[in-house]
Amino acid sequence: MIFYKMARAATFLVSKILYKVRYEGLENIPSDRGFILCSNHISTFDPILIAVRLKPQCFFMAKEELFEKKLLAPIIRGLGAFPVTRGKGDTAAIEKAVDYVKNGKVVAIFPEGHRSEDGKLQKLKSGAVVIAAETGMGLQPCVIKKGQKKFLRTPVVIRYGQFITHEQLGLTGKVPSQIRAANRLLSTSMENMLEDIHV
Repeated sequence: MIFYKMARAATFLVSKILYKVRYEGLENIPSDRGFILCSNHISTFDPILIAVRLKPQCFFMAKEELFEKKLLAPIIRGLGAFPVTRGKGDTAAIEKAVDYVKNGKVVAIFPEGHRSEDGKLQKLKSGAVVIAAETGMGLQPCVIKKGQKKFLRTPVVIRYGQFITHEQLGLTGKVPSQIRAANRLLSTSMENMLEDIHV
C-alpha cells in the first residue's frame, strides 16, 4: 500500500507535466461497493490517468507480456496489476478479478483488448460483463479523449459516465444472449460519451 501511494503520487506529477487533464463525472463513481471500471484505450498512460483521481486503488488487468520484463514486472505488480492472456479466455484472470470485486475492490479493464490507433472505440470483448455476471456488481464506464498538443502538454478529457447497475445490465447469470446485450449497452454508453466530449 505504501508503494502504491508513492507510485500514485509520482505518476500524478508526471501526468501533470505531460498532459492538461480535465476530469468530468467524478460524482458518478460509487464509493460504497466493488465494481468494474471500463475504459477505452488510446495510450500507455491511460491506466494512470483514469485511476489517479479515484480514492480506492484500481487493480488492472494487464497483458501478460508486460510481466515478462524484469524491471517493469515488480513495479506494475506493486501497483496492483495482474496478468491476463489475451485471446484465450483466461479463466484464472477472470477468477482473480471476480474475487477482487466481491471483496469490494475496483477492477479496471480496457475491454477493447488493445489500444485504438485512431481514438475510435473498437469492438468490446465480453470479459467485463462476465465479471459483472459472476459478482452481481455493476460497470463504471469511462472514456479518454485527447486533443492536439499545445506547447508542451496535450489536452485530455477523462469522463466517468453514469454508473450501470447490475439490474440495468439485465444479467441473471452467464447467459450468452444477456452477456451480448449487456456488452452492447456498455459499448453504446462509451460511444455516446466519446461523441459528446469536446477537447
